[in-house]
Amino acid sequence: MFFVISGATLDVNGLVESPSSLARVPVFLAALLVMRGLPALLHVGTLGRRPALATGLLQATSLPFIVAATQIGTQLGSIGSVTGAAMVSAGLLSVLIFPATALGLLRHDETAPEPDRPTEPMPTM
Repeated sequence: MFFVISGATLDVNGLVESPSSLARVPVFLAALLVMRGLPALLHVGTLGRRPALATGLLQATSLPFIVAATQIGTQLGSIGSVTGAAMVSAGLLSVLIFPATALGLLRHDETAPEPDRPTEPMPTM
């Protein structure tokens, strides 16, 4: 119920009417990607480039925390309703874009030819 009420009170009109506020959405989306997704690149050596990128995208996906934080921030007067709408919009876009992109990266990785690996002989009993 909390998320339904939060979505109903989202100030979309204020967001759309102000170009500077609307420009915050990609900034917040990029901030999600940097702050939550960038640490996954530490695992490139272990996972490989594409799986590490996919992991970073999946880690950067966030909506419930953003909705709760913006709701609390707007009620306390710390975040304006338009800024809160921009943050929630960025979170919504992260849920729509990042997982689909990650799956595309992983699917492309599955279709890539496997490197030649030496095969071990089957043990005999």
